Amino acid sequence: MRESVTACIALGANLGDARQTVLQAVQDIGQLPGCSVLATSRLYRTAPWQAEGPDFVNAVVKLATRLTAPALLRALQALELAAGRERPYLNAPRTLDLDLLLYGAGRIDSPALTVPHPRLRQRAFVLYPLADVWPELVTPQDLQRVQDQEIRLCD
Repeated sequence: MRESVTACIALGANLGDARQTVLQAVQDIGQLPGCSVLATSRLYRTAPWQAEGPDFVNAVVKLATRLTAPALLRALQALELAAGRERPYLNAPRTLDLDLLLYGAGRIDSPALTVPHPRLRQRAFVLYPLADVWPELVTPQDLQRVQDQEIRLCD
């Protein structure tokens, strides 16, 4: 059997009941074959960043997985589709967005997947929840770089 790898997934939604969609997605990720949720961040609310529509609800999940990175990506995309995700244009509002941020210490650069996520350290809505689940990966300098991006905890 394949050895477990620690991965981090960013979750976001800004259509429908975004909070409930993100919470359901956390449960769904934990039920993927060979996956176990190790930690879940608090929920954050952010204005769309390079996107449109209402505020986003964001979180990060740290999980142990036996899936390969491409298989995990396919499973995450299937969860997005099941939640009604459509991609009518770049950065369209979304019912659910799941991004594979980290996959162990691995580096992947393919047309379908780049890990670590190329904009991970540019986005407050990723860094703050990532700091909740894996604080040693987020530096004060990282947070300083995104200090102009408004982010707040969900009520």
